Amino acid sequence: MSFLSNPHVDPATVVMSTDPRVCILMNGRSGSGDAAELEKRFEAAFERHPGRFELRVLSPRSGIADACQRALKDGFGTIAAAGGDGTIAAVAGQVAGSGRRFGIVPQGTFNYVARGFDIPEDLDEAVDLIATGETRPLPVGEVNGQIFLNNASLGVYPQVLETREGTYRRWGRSRLAAHWSLILTVLSFRSPMRMKVTAGGREVRRKTPLAFVARSAFQLEQFGLEGADEVRAGRFALFLAPDCTRWQLLARAFRLAVRGMELDRDFELFTGEEIVIETLRRRTQTVAMDGERVTLRAPFRFRMHRDVLHTILPPERPAAPE
Repeated sequence: MSFLSNPHVDPATVVMSTDPRVCILMNGRSGSGDAAELEKRFEAAFERHPGRFELRVLSPRSGIADACQRALKDGFGTIAAAGGDGTIAAVAGQVAGSGRRFGIVPQGTFNYVARGFDIPEDLDEAVDLIATGETRPLPVGEVNGQIFLNNASLGVYPQVLETREGTYRRWGRSRLAAHWSLILTVLSFRSPMRMKVTAGGREVRRKTPLAFVARSAFQLEQFGLEGADEVRAGRFALFLAPDCTRWQLLARAFRLAVRGMELDRDFELFTGEEIVIETLRRRTQTVAMDGERVTLRAPFRFRMHRDVLHTILPPERPAAPE
């Protein structure tokens, strides 16, 4: 049970475990590698840290939550996720507020979480970091009890992910397959949302094909979007696309890919430590969070939590001189 599902637990009062053992939960379906080969690479990396690590492969039947709870009950002081951003966020949601440290071994297609915090994408280097790195709080976003680390969105993007899953099953995981799924979905999209948004003291009503809530400054900078400084200051950046035709939406997707998005032309930007989105017709919506989809009921309340996920990270870079 994470702190989100137990409102009587105050994460600030939780004592961190001193157990040096690490349990790595691996999603064998992430990325394009062979699961058996990955297990061998993990075991080889563990030999450099005798007695510290144990690898557990996630089972589709038991699920991430059950695997995390077993690792917590077994007393591991650190629980790490090996997989894509969706797997990492799901494990983070279970570890947050538990008094255990959180580790990351990126094995996905995009690895935005790891790249945003300079966590090595090389498996051996990531394992070594978990064994020797420093622990710092990693801010997390939450919507209706669900944790996310990069972004959460309503509208067309959850449909993109659904199309992507079918494309991956047919052609394998790749960035090209991901981009092709985007094109297919946008050209068939026909369901803009009517919503009321409350953010930063403002309340607006909009009809939009996409509401995108960002928590990752790194991801915003990768796509040339504004709002990174707001995110670093502990606020969300909410992007609302204007109501438009499919071709206009596809053109905006292309401009996003080439870092050509412009404020007021391609999106509206709202910021706030807490954001509430009320969809005015459909009360239940599919929400995309870090590459995964979950069905939630409106209103959608986005909140930031700054000190609940103690994560093993590389040393902070010194601030650049002004």
